[in-house]
Amino acid sequence: MRVVKGIASRTKRYVAVEALFSEEGRVVPKTIIWDDGRRFVVDEVRDVRRAASLKTGGDGIRYTIRVGSTITYLFYEEPRWFVEERIAEMP
Repeated sequence: MRVVKGIASRTKRYVAVEALFSEEGRVVPKTIIWDDGRRFVVDEVRDVRRAASLKTGGDGIRYTIRVGSTITYLFYEEPRWFVEERIAEMP
């Protein structure tokens, strides 16, 4: 297991997502909305595939996305969306 300094673990965080449904039937996430109201624009969808979350458990459609300069995963586990939220190390 790879340890990242400052990150103790990750947890599954369910989030609201604004998405575009294309004419071809594709779902394209556009904005992630945190439960405190913060909004994160999805600048780019780099990959879409069925995959498991190895860090938090669960599986579904995994979107590899770019938000600003950060590349991360967004999962659609029908009927909800989730991200792998970082849990900070305790000092």
